[in-house]
Amino acid sequence: MTAFDRARVEAAVHDILIAIGEDPSRGGLDRTPARVADAYEEFFSGLGVDAVSMLGDTFAVPEGAEAEPVLVRDIEFRSVCEHHLLPFTGVAHVAYVPSNRLIGLGRIASVVDALASRPQLQERLGDEIASVIEDGVDARGVLVVLDAQHDCVRTRGPRQTRSSTVTVSSRGTLSQPAERAELMSLIGATT
Repeated sequence: MTAFDRARVEAAVHDILIAIGEDPSRGGLDRTPARVADAYEEFFSGLGVDAVSMLGDTFAVPEGAEAEPVLVRDIEFRSVCEHHLLPFTGVAHVAYVPSNRLIGLGRIASVVDALASRPQLQERLGDEIASVIEDGVDARGVLVVLDAQHDCVRTRGPRQTRSSTVTVSSRGTLSQPAERAELMSLIGATT
């Protein structure tokens, strides 16, 4: 993977402005290529990042403790749809059943952010999060529920401004409907 090429992004945005019939040197647009490059550098900062390394140090499950599910709800994320290069934003709910290692709770949000900071599909994002958690701590089960609004649906084509897309990715014990039912109800519970 090559590093972020700011000059090429700016040149491409400059060319897009010309292609749509705009003058990239007019006031208001003269800094647009640099602004888009700034945004893209942030949006795609997860490219080349090893998401498993985002788990950091893990912790032993306390001796004698039962392997109960851990759920982190409402992790806000933003990503960019790889089909239209338009943003989608939402929340991730990530649960796992540990085998013998625990993840620092903030590290789960770091994994979500690193994987979302790439050109993505929502379905693949959920699968990638689940795989990192499963592989990173040998989890007995993983459940990832993503609820997001896609600008490619909200602002073009069908223009469904209030719709959201919910995807579910699961592994191991949490692939069984009965095993994940309690977690699904906790995700929907109000505090």
